[in-house]
Amino acid sequence: MFVAAGRRPGTDAPLRGRVAVVTGAARGVGEALARRLSDAGMSVALLGREAETLHRAAGSLPNRTICVEADVTDRAALESAAGRVERELGPASVVVANAGIAAGGPFADTPAELWQRVVDVNLVGAANTARAFLVQLARTRGYFLQIASTAAFGSAPMMSAYCASKAGAESFALALRGEVGPDHIGVGVAYLHWTGTDMVAGIDEHPVLSALRRNQPRFARRVHTPDQVADRLASGIARRAHSVYAPPWLRWCQPLRPLFPAVVARITRRELRRHSPSELAADLGVLGAGGRADWDAYRSTDRPPGQP
Repeated sequence: MFVAAGRRPGTDAPLRGRVAVVTGAARGVGEALARRLSDAGMSVALLGREAETLHRAAGSLPNRTICVEADVTDRAALESAAGRVERELGPASVVVANAGIAAGGPFADTPAELWQRVVDVNLVGAANTARAFLVQLARTRGYFLQIASTAAFGSAPMMSAYCASKAGAESFALALRGEVGPDHIGVGVAYLHWTGTDMVAGIDEHPVLSALRRNQPRFARRVHTPDQVADRLASGIARRAHSVYAPPWLRWCQPLRPLFPAVVARITRRELRRHSPSELAADLGVLGAGGRADWDAYRSTDRPPGQP
């Protein structure tokens, strides 16, 4: 079993024997969390776009698993996935809305279809996931965890779709918490900082993100591994926490949030002046292998003319 330093004995007890659903489970934090929850004794349903990668991730898990290839923006596919989870594993007690993609580059140069895709996956996909599994969570008095980001704290230029979608996902989860509390469903929001997934690979070549990281305190520049983040998330799930912070010091940033937009704007304004429009446009595109896989699959899907 994966054991992190400082973990208290017995923290897995609330999870053992229950069913978890993790979206975006093919790689990165989703894959690490699926493994961590399986190690804790849960049956896990891994949802994602990449069937081969999903099955490879599930192959090493010690408990019962199923893999479901599904696009979180497809409500019918998620309803079908929810039915399959209940038939094969039982009703879900934990659902983690982790699926997410990011695109970098100037807003004016970003294709409208790509900008909307980021929002659809990160925000609408989270709502679709909750909608598909709420009936099961009400029956199990379960827990829904929305994966957010410090991108919700202070929006970074050149990442407008990602920041807007993560802020929206946070707001959605907070609103949902008030609605489903009477049904004994817990709702948590997880705030992640720099995490070593393929989404942040090559971050030092991205002018705005590298500048933001460079101007942070030394402890805040650290990139955390997916396993480290997954352990924090699993601990929060076991406690049905309202907020999960990975790393833990992020909780002390909450009172300072009103200051962050001005700080970010000052840093990025200085950085943007150093680069020509053509240099900034060169960074346009989807970040990470998982995001590119989603974007490629999306573009290959037949849609009616004019439909995004």
